[in-house]
Amino acid sequence: MKELRFHFKYFKKYKYRIFIGVIATVLSRYFLVKIPKLIGALIDLATDYSESGDKTLTTSAMNHTFLLLAVYVITAGVFMFIMRQAIIVMSRLIEYDLKNEIYAQYQRLSLDFYKRNSIGDLMNRISEDVNKARMYIGPALMYSINTITLFIIVIYSMLETNKVLTYYALIPLPFLSIAIYKLSITINKRSTAVQQYLSKLTSFVQERFSGITVIKSYALEAQALQNFEKIANDSKVKNLDLVKIQALFFPFLILLMGVSNVIIIYVGGQQYIAGEIKIGVLIQFILFLNMLTWPVMTVGWVTSIVQQAEASQKRINEFLKQQPSIINPKEGQTAIKGAIAFNNVSFHYEDTKITALKNISFSIKEGETLGIIGHTGSGKSTILSLIARLYDIDSGSLLIDNKAIDQFDLAALRKNIGFVPQDPFLFSETIAENICFGKAEASEKEIIQAAKMAKVHDNIINFKTGYDTLLGERGVTLSGGQKQRVSIARAIIGGKKILLFDDCLSAVDTKTEEEILHNLRNLSTNKTTVIVSHRISSVMQADKIIVLQDGVIIQEGSHDNLMQESGYYKALYQEQLT
Repeated sequence: MKELRFHFKYFKKYKYRIFIGVIATVLSRYFLVKIPKLIGALIDLATDYSESGDKTLTTSAMNHTFLLLAVYVITAGVFMFIMRQAIIVMSRLIEYDLKNEIYAQYQRLSLDFYKRNSIGDLMNRISEDVNKARMYIGPALMYSINTITLFIIVIYSMLETNKVLTYYALIPLPFLSIAIYKLSITINKRSTAVQQYLSKLTSFVQERFSGITVIKSYALEAQALQNFEKIANDSKVKNLDLVKIQALFFPFLILLMGVSNVIIIYVGGQQYIAGEIKIGVLIQFILFLNMLTWPVMTVGWVTSIVQQAEASQKRINEFLKQQPSIINPKEGQTAIKGAIAFNNVSFHYEDTKITALKNISFSIKEGETLGIIGHTGSGKSTILSLIARLYDIDSGSLLIDNKAIDQFDLAALRKNIGFVPQDPFLFSETIAENICFGKAEASEKEIIQAAKMAKVHDNIINFKTGYDTLLGERGVTLSGGQKQRVSIARAIIGGKKILLFDDCLSAVDTKTEEEILHNLRNLSTNKTTVIVSHRISSVMQADKIIVLQDGVIIQEGSHDNLMQESGYYKALYQEQLT
């Protein structure tokens, strides 16, 4: 259970609830164990009455015992309610805390983490795995306390009543302990396999739903269903393997309890015949054993829960122990003007081992516009990712306002950057709320102004609910060009000092592109702007243009300068604009 030690900090936080739960459990079991004694006493009173015939005395004693029995039953029920309220509610509070901790960790981890892990697996760990852990914190803990307390009180009462019968009743317990130990090891291994396959299944479904347009376009429904059935079948096999081993617990436990009952009836019957005990004692022991039946049965269930929780918590801890590759050196707002300088910067991607940039150097003054041109895979988008510090450089230096980028407060740096990625992402919220991601407190006037600058306002007001139009997942309600322009509006709102545009006009027509670029030139008078594009028309007005090829700058200068020399830029210009 070493992985489950993680929850000790939560137990410490909610120690008073645990204390109340334990006290309520002890009191509930204490009054519950009194019930067999009272039932035994009632049976003995009835037996004494049949032998003595003293009706008045017997009736008075039985009424008193019945009243006491009712009080004990109600009291035990009240304390059981308190026990459940204390422990089960605590488990829900810990579940809330744990999900928040995991989500906060997901937020801290860097972009490379999400390239290594599937979204379905991440979702499964914060939902299904957390639920498994909660079952340990709540029901498993409650029933464990309940079982231990009940065993101690019942066995003590049994010893107090008749030591010989108690020893016989406990004969099956060593076999029970061995069985639990052996089976729990197997359950842990099979539970881990089940959770892994559940993550695989979740990832598969999430990806297919996200790519449903591709599946339908290529008529791949049958193939997708076939692949799903294969993964689902493998998951079913793993679940059946787990269920089969779990199913051994309950029949085995019932068998052991049945053996104990048979032994008690036989030995107790012999003692009753010999006149050593009254019939009420024998009834008490049968009731005591049956009182232990459910707790003993829960031992198998609790063991299964604990092993599954151990496997799930191990998967959770794997992520919680990871450290983000992008470390924030300090917290606090830092004034940013926007000058950018790359000095012999090299960078490679860990997941693919591809070297994206090789000793590149260039600089942009505050308020200037840089255009970046190059074929696919030349490293254009990588430059933007490094400026936003989504990754750290391998070597060289990247300076913002003549200060190393890794010396800035990460949040302050990114709040000063408006970033439009190559594949714009919109959330399943209203258009206005999506634009407001660029500035949370933006007014309606600012939202409309940003939309006008991005040339998307006219499209928005033509929707039935305008800016309150609720977008589908990933913005599927909008066309590709509309999504790009809403993303541009989100980037330019809020007075950012640095604007990064990654081929964000590829889905708009030439006329709209020119209008947007004109607006951006007016907007970016005092802002540093970097425009990545495959179109010469998008960058030709930039103060400086660099041409990348295989991570190396092969040309650099203004549009006029580059047009005066033979090379990639001039050839591309002649291909596109002449």
